Amino acid sequence: MTNNLFHTFELDTQGIALPQRFTYPFRYTPHPLCLLAVEQVSRHIELMGEWKTQLSQGKMLGVLVAQDAEGTLGYLAAFSGGVAGSNRHPYFVPPIYDLLQPNGEFKQGEALITALNHRIATLQQSPQFKLLKVRLAQAVALHSKEQESYRHAMAQAKLQRNSLRNNGTLNATQQQQLTRESQFQKAELKRMKKRHAEQERVTEQAIATIVGEIDALKTERRLKSERLQERIYRLFRVNNARGEEKDLIEVFHHYFNHHNITAGLPPSGSGECCAPKLLQCAYEHHLTPLCMAEFWWGKSPVGEIRHHGHYYPACDSKCKPLLSFMLQGLDVEPNPLASPQEPAMQPLNIVYEDEWLIAIDKPAGLLTVSGKQHNDCLQARLRQHCPTALVVHRLDMDTSGLVLAAKDMATYKLMQAQFANHSITKCYIALLDGMVPQGQGTVSLPLRADIDNRPRQLVDPIHGKVAITHYKVIEHQAGHTRIAFTPVTGRTHQLRVHASSPQGLNCPIVGDMLYGKAHNRLHLHAQSLTFTHPITKEPITLTTPVPF
Repeated sequence: MTNNLFHTFELDTQGIALPQRFTYPFRYTPHPLCLLAVEQVSRHIELMGEWKTQLSQGKMLGVLVAQDAEGTLGYLAAFSGGVAGSNRHPYFVPPIYDLLQPNGEFKQGEALITALNHRIATLQQSPQFKLLKVRLAQAVALHSKEQESYRHAMAQAKLQRNSLRNNGTLNATQQQQLTRESQFQKAELKRMKKRHAEQERVTEQAIATIVGEIDALKTERRLKSERLQERIYRLFRVNNARGEEKDLIEVFHHYFNHHNITAGLPPSGSGECCAPKLLQCAYEHHLTPLCMAEFWWGKSPVGEIRHHGHYYPACDSKCKPLLSFMLQGLDVEPNPLASPQEPAMQPLNIVYEDEWLIAIDKPAGLLTVSGKQHNDCLQARLRQHCPTALVVHRLDMDTSGLVLAAKDMATYKLMQAQFANHSITKCYIALLDGMVPQGQGTVSLPLRADIDNRPRQLVDPIHGKVAITHYKVIEHQAGHTRIAFTPVTGRTHQLRVHASSPQGLNCPIVGDMLYGKAHNRLHLHAQSLTFTHPITKEPITLTTPVPF
């Protein structure tokens, strides 16, 4: 294999044990060898000049540590998509299929679609088309004005006829004359409408002819685009560690069928992420993959949360179907979420209890209610203490702190109503990775689910739901900020996103594997709850000690 792709370690790797299993790419802590590889890639980028500037706008990079046939330890490096108008650059692995080949099928097909776009734009912007639309608008306005004017004249004539009739001096002939006048005017209005419609129809037909041409071209463009996409995905051929080969259409259809998902073309950009490019290069050059990591370089994209130098899992929508095939034949770490290390069964830490309510200090790592794959949860443990208990609200599995439960359905509904109308005050304590300079303030960023990477959330001012958080800095300590959060709304991952987003505090919560860096735990704790007792109507404030 050429040396410009498989790079040996410049730093000492003695004493670093090889990973026993390959990285589970959707939730992992980077192996020390990956950290060394990323350090070397970072140094290489710093020497790249103009290309470094391009990368600084934001790009996902990745490394794959491997051994060659002689047992030499090294790594491959990759970037997602393309950079500086190319997806081939020295030092980094090539694309699985080069979409940017000047004479390749994609470029040729793209040229045909671009030509159709030009034809569509030419018709849409043609002086004739614009003039016809102006003429039609003017005619419609003029005809509407004429009809309205005639209706007004008819109304005035009707008033005059009614006045004459009310005088009682008209003979039969005069009565008939007034009736014929009314009938004539109504008929004339109908003739006017018909005449106007015929005049408008001539222009409408001319417009419809051009619109028909545009629609036909759009249909042709859509069909060519779909055929081109399918053809290109047939050219994206990937391997797995068993030596099997499939194209992207085969891989995705098998995944869709296995997971009962409506089959369709793979998402745009499939096969261009770091993870599949790295694995494909390793297989093609007979390297043995050992571990892998992906990290962000440069600015965060708008709406998403990416921090320079932080590690991120592979994406779900494009990479999960692909990697489910490409990882076959490797001994891969298990999904930690499929068998999480729940806190050992210990006596419940009951903070408050009376005839109607019970409050528990939930440990980090325990689900509040059962999930699809796990039965152990706070509610299940709580029901061993009180069989009728119903958890009123939830905390993320990784968040510790106060959870309130009701002992009967009536109390449950009363407490749910308090949460729904925001009359309950919650305070969370968090340790942030970074320095928040302001003493206090408010973050208001609308959030929605990232449908391609659940359970991650995005900042989306158009489709997101309002999310508001008040905060107050408690202290700064060794590059970290201890902070108190008071959420006004209760969106999924609200505090985590508001803390980590560049549009928010730009300081992820320590231990946030989704939006920051892994640590021994997520440093977020629901410290206090203030509410009105649903039965006694007394104000109650509950607190728990912060475990970090």
